[in-house]
Parts: sequence; structure tokens; C-alpha cells
Amino acid sequence: MSSLKELEEQIVGDDPALPCEEYSPLEKTALWLTLLTFGAVFVGFFVANDVIWTDGLKPVVWDPIMEDAGSAGDADYNPMNTLLYTFSMLGSVVVLQAVFRKMNVPADNRMLIALLAWVCLAPVLRVLEDADFFSSQMDWLFISPIIHLHLAAWLVLIAAVSHYVASQWEDVHTDKSENKIRRSMIPILSIALFFHWSFLYQPAYSNHDSMGMLWVWLGVFASYAVLYSILIKTRGWPAITRGLLSFGSAASTLGLFHWFQFLSTPWAQESSRVSESIEWWPLLVVLGIPGIVCYAMYRFGRDDALQMKLTGYEAGVLPDRIRIKSWEDYGDGIENHPVEMLSRRALLASPMVLAMVFGQLCDGFATMVGIDFFGYGEKHVVSNQVIVYGGEINSMLGINFGEGAWLFVLVKAVLIAAITMMFIEMKVEKRQRHIRILIVLAVLIVGLAPGLRDIGRLMLGV
Repeated sequence: MSSLKELEEQIVGDDPALPCEEYSPLEKTALWLTLLTFGAVFVGFFVANDVIWTDGLKPVVWDPIMEDAGSAGDADYNPMNTLLYTFSMLGSVVVLQAVFRKMNVPADNRMLIALLAWVCLAPVLRVLEDADFFSSQMDWLFISPIIHLHLAAWLVLIAAVSHYVASQWEDVHTDKSENKIRRSMIPILSIALFFHWSFLYQPAYSNHDSMGMLWVWLGVFASYAVLYSILIKTRGWPAITRGLLSFGSAASTLGLFHWFQFLSTPWAQESSRVSESIEWWPLLVVLGIPGIVCYAMYRFGRDDALQMKLTGYEAGVLPDRIRIKSWEDYGDGIENHPVEMLSRRALLASPMVLAMVFGQLCDGFATMVGIDFFGYGEKHVVSNQVIVYGGEINSMLGINFGEGAWLFVLVKAVLIAAITMMFIEMKVEKRQRHIRILIVLAVLIVGLAPGLRDIGRLMLGV
């Protein structure tokens, strides 16, 4: 290990990487541009409302959201809001990774697992909106992109509260400190979960006279059981990660049990849709095939991942203070370093890569099953064009079945394969770990979240 440290000191040389607490010139520029943009939009609401709102954001963003929230539902995206959402997400990755690094927010696999629970929460709530569960006064909260901003507010609140009430004891690994953490986190998160249920779910119960409550009450008890069990099982984790994982999982459980209630006693829907039967076979396709692919990847890379963990290094992350350019310029001298030897296969078994692959394949197969077998349509501009091309290929080949969504699956598979190859070959500096997490989160939001929403709609028939 001493020889590795000596090697790393030689690579660092006279040009070490910036400390994690410092912003790079690009990050400073992005932060100022973000502040100026928000400031200009805010001022524009008062001095140029017609330009900013009436002729700008309202027809491009707000009107499609309200149309989607109406009884007809499923308003299509347009090229303008697609571009706006895409560039907003890219800008958010750059800005937030800098802010999170400055705040020393964890950026490890545990944090990714915690964020996964929140990614799953979005489609759980969105499917309930598709089933017209929420009142017409609240359903706009569950339409993209508002739902992501809405849940981001919950996430920030839970993260801040968890860190504030329990972080002071997280570095002292004793039974006494653990008891203090539990006594501080369990009451506050329990109250937050109750408020979550009261604010989002309870107003809707009075609107559905024929709705039973058995699965609802089971879901309430199950969500608290999940909350408590995860807090107990995650001993030794940072408080912020424990809070996010336990609350996100509990909230997802609560919403999922409302799905079960709909399957048991369907309520009337504003769109007059009627669920005639429950289809289970799409689960085998939409979740089964991606699961098999991810299991094969995990088996292939798990040995190297274990060795990487034993060495104390993180797959794909350069040792402290080393710049990427210095690492690449060192040449053959780094061939025997664990980061260079083990990272590629180890990353194939990492939650980051597995989650991205599963999410994108899930979205692809869910879209194919929904469109070709159940008659659903595609809302996104680019995705719909791919499906149109697939239909044209079907026509040229004389294939009468389906709308061509098979091409969407193929494009998704090629896309995620390319992203995976880029990920396993890419090395990042220690100060860039947060950007990896946020890139993965962005890929999950546009992959896993719509895929789970699609499979939920197929199961509930909404």
C-alpha cells in the first residue's frame, strides 16, 4: 500500500486537483448564470408579464401541465418544453453537484440507493393521478415536471431535518449514540410521514364514495413498519442517507398500497375509464428481462467490485488530489493501480450502472408492451418519432402487428449500452463524484420513472 501512496504522490506532482470545497471557474459561471436567470424571470413576472408568462411559460409549460391534469389526461410534450426540460436538467446537474460537494453531501452507493426510493415514489404517485385518485385541485402536483419539483421539496426537507437532528452523533459508533440517533429521527420522520399522508392522500378519500379502506390502512401501518425497519437496519450510515432512504421507501410503500386498494375496489374516474381486468404478464417482460440482464452484469463484475472494496478505493474514482490529465499522462505506470485494473468490471456490478441499465430497459419494454399490446400512445416528441420510424419499417416488411415500438426498445438498448461503456471507461476526480450520482439520477428520472409508471398503468388498466 505504501508503494501505491508513493505512486500517487508522484502522479499528483506540482499540479494537484482543486480541493473539494472550492468551485471551479465553470461552476462559478454556472452558479451566477443560474442566479441571474432566476432573478430575471422573477423580475419579468412583474415588469414584463405578457412576455415571460402569457406568451412564454404559460403556453409552453403550464397549459400542457393543466391539460395533462384534466379528465382527458396525457397531454403530449412539444419541442419547446422538451428542449427547456432537457437543458434545465443538464444545468441542474452542473449546479447541484457543485453545491452538494460544497455542502459535503454523501455521494456513494448508499446515497444512490436512497435516491432510488424517491425515483420510485414519483411513478407511484403519478399512476394514482392517472387513476384519477387525487382531487382536481391537487392533481397538477403530480404532473411532470411539477411532480419532480414537488418531490424535490420533500426530499430537501427530509434531508435537512435528518442531518440537523442526528448528524452530531453519526461519527460515534456506539450503542449510546445510535440510540440518540433513533430517538431523534424516528419521531420527526414519523410526523413527516403522517403529514405526507394527510396532505396528499386524505383529501382524496371523500371524493371516492365507493372506495374501500382496507388496503389503505394496511398501507399506513406497512409504511411505518418500513420507516422503522430501515432506520434500524442502516446503522452506521450517514443521518441524511438514512432519513432519505427510510422516508422515501415508506412513502413509496404508502402509495403502492393505494394501488392495491384500486385493484380491490376501483373508484370512479373522471375520464370514465373502467378497469376490466388485471394483467400480470407485462411484469415478466418489463421487469424480468432487464432483471436478467442486470443479474448477468452483476455476476460478471462482482469479484472485481469486492476486490476494489477491499483495497479501499472506489471504482472509477481517482485517488485524492490527482487530476484526470495527470493520471492519463502517467502512462504505463498506472497499469497495476487498483483503480485502473479493477474499475471497469467493478462498475458493471455497481448500483449506479445497474440502476441505469435496468431503468432504461424497463422504460423501453414498458413502452413496447403498452403501445403494441394495449393501445397506449407515446407523449414524448423524440420517442414518438422513433416509434413512427419503426412503424414505417414494419410497413416495408409487411408486418401488420404493432405500431413499431420494437425500434424504441432497440434504440434504448443501444443507448444504454453506449452510456454503460462510457461509464466503465470514464475516470473522475474525487471532487467529481457528485456529478456521477446526479447524471445517474437524471438517467433514472427519464428512464426508470416512466418505465415504472407505464407498468403501473398497465396493471391497473388506467
